[in-house]
Amino acid sequence: MISVAKVQRRNAWRYYVRGVAFGDGRRPVGQSLKDAQEMAGLPPGRWLGRSLAALGLTAGQVVTERQMKLLFGEGRHPGADRMERELLDDGADPETARRATVLGQPIEEIEQRKQTPLLALDFVFRPQASLVVLWALGDDRTRRIIERAHERAVATTLRWLEDEVAQTRWASGRGRAKAPALIVAAFRHYDNRNGFPLLHEHCLIANRVQRPDGSWYALDTVRLYKNIVAADTLYTLEMTTEVCEKLGLATVPREVTPGLRPVMEIAGVDQKLIDWSSTRRRRIEDVLEGITDDYVKKHGRLPGERARQGLAWWAAQETRPDKKTPRPLNLLLAWWRVSALLKFGQRMVDELLQRCQTAGAAIRARIRPWVDTALATVDVAAIVFTVRGVFYRRHVLAEARRHLLETLRGRAYVPGIDNHIADRALERYGRQLTVPQKGRRAPAPDQLSYTADFTWPARWWIAGTDGKPPRESTRYERARVASLTLQNAIRAALTAPPARDEAPAATAPTAPFAGEQDRAVPPTGDHDQAPPHAVDPPGRDAAQTPAQRAAAIHAHQQAAMPQEYLEGRTTDPATWLTSPQNLARLAALTRASEARGRTVEEQADQTKHAHQAKHAHQAKQTPAADTQQQHNTVQPDQGRGAGPDR
Repeated sequence: MISVAKVQRRNAWRYYVRGVAFGDGRRPVGQSLKDAQEMAGLPPGRWLGRSLAALGLTAGQVVTERQMKLLFGEGRHPGADRMERELLDDGADPETARRATVLGQPIEEIEQRKQTPLLALDFVFRPQASLVVLWALGDDRTRRIIERAHERAVATTLRWLEDEVAQTRWASGRGRAKAPALIVAAFRHYDNRNGFPLLHEHCLIANRVQRPDGSWYALDTVRLYKNIVAADTLYTLEMTTEVCEKLGLATVPREVTPGLRPVMEIAGVDQKLIDWSSTRRRRIEDVLEGITDDYVKKHGRLPGERARQGLAWWAAQETRPDKKTPRPLNLLLAWWRVSALLKFGQRMVDELLQRCQTAGAAIRARIRPWVDTALATVDVAAIVFTVRGVFYRRHVLAEARRHLLETLRGRAYVPGIDNHIADRALERYGRQLTVPQKGRRAPAPDQLSYTADFTWPARWWIAGTDGKPPRESTRYERARVASLTLQNAIRAALTAPPARDEAPAATAPTAPFAGEQDRAVPPTGDHDQAPPHAVDPPGRDAAQTPAQRAAAIHAHQQAAMPQEYLEGRTTDPATWLTSPQNLARLAALTRASEARGRTVEEQADQTKHAHQAKHAHQAKQTPAADTQQQHNTVQPDQGRGAGPDR
């Protein structure tokens, strides 16, 4: 998992030099970073990235305090002191010598525009909670395997960022160029602020990259932010796969928040152990629950994805403890073991790896190490469309990597299959929305937006359990069920017998998404011939019929994606009517209806009383009206003027 923070000029960079480089602890005043790290038994930081050669550095070289201050505090070359001395010895004036050591635009010029310079981004890599528990309580071999897998996953993710994401920009973003090299300072930490195990790596990516002409410019940090989820899934996939393959483990889905995407944890790690190590998470979840309730009361709805991230960050800041005194890893391991022994007993701790391997062997015997790219393409396209509606390639790529995590359960995969699934999903089911405009810069492939032609799935509800009220399904839950429904339609079409006197063909039944019968069903050839990146089971018979292959695919997919996604689902509106939200709505409607009824009744009473008063008044005025009529009777000659006859 990856989180990102900014390293800015004013005070943020001091926090990283004094705290992050010292194990998130409080370094004694006046003590050098190197001496403090040695006394505390902390590993020193190391340089990573492909731009190190341009700076005279090598990968793995130790990061010094002075180098951090120059690069992340002043935006200058890490060896600026040496360069400046050489220029001064050659006769250059001090201002020219200092300007020659600046990478890109000077920090002072940015501050003169009343802007806060962004000097770096802090990418924090950390594995799943179950892997952290296994690393903290396992033997030395297990710990080395997990740490090595963590290192390789971090390196793979950084290379992917350099190859596919990193760009430099200038002229307010009007000019762009590929930047296949980054400057990274990495610091490894072993615990959280409460002292419990949390293996993680701080990777400070400098906001300076070199163009082919040798000049230095700022990174396009917006692109990095947009691709965090795709990088996150790549790191998790790489690390989980390597650990599971080397230790014989497997993964299972663990639902952290109801209705949201599950986390693939190591099978056999008890939830009690995860809760024991995740002390910060428990405090954050408690505070987050209260903050979410306040959000619902204020806005009248549950927070969306972006709002949830903001609320989670707020809860993390509210519960953040003070800095601790760092301790070496051997002392932490001893303290963690004693704590776990006192809480869970020796048997549960000593047999942890054995239980994980037993659970992993059972899952590996049930799930074969192969992927059907036709069904994977449908799964990725249906989920991304249902969750987002409009999406980019990075969203599809991230979902393809999640599909591999959930389907293979820790088994090895063919390199490049994630890109193959993503490209095929866009080609077969995506409809490009971005239209290049004449006279403007052509958008890059990863800047193209897409949508799909599926019919939007109808909403449904989750039946309440343990006395809890029902709730409306989330977009992810609807996406998962929509994907499984579409895959089942494809399986049914592939396993259906061909019509008489017709060639075998895959003709879909009534598709769950209107208008997708011809597009949702892949050609029979997709199963007759393995796709370029498909991983087939060992010993596959090449003479299998499409129906036989579809039956094998069906069994594999049902094993890899069990039906817990479908449990408790209902489309009965009566279920939703009993939820607190709708009960409140119904009560409000009832009150409004009753108020309108009372108003109508009052108006009717007032009208009735008015009519009665009018009739009574008319009855009283009747005798006077008769008298008036007698006096006003017109006689034969009354009203005539003096005519000529008179």
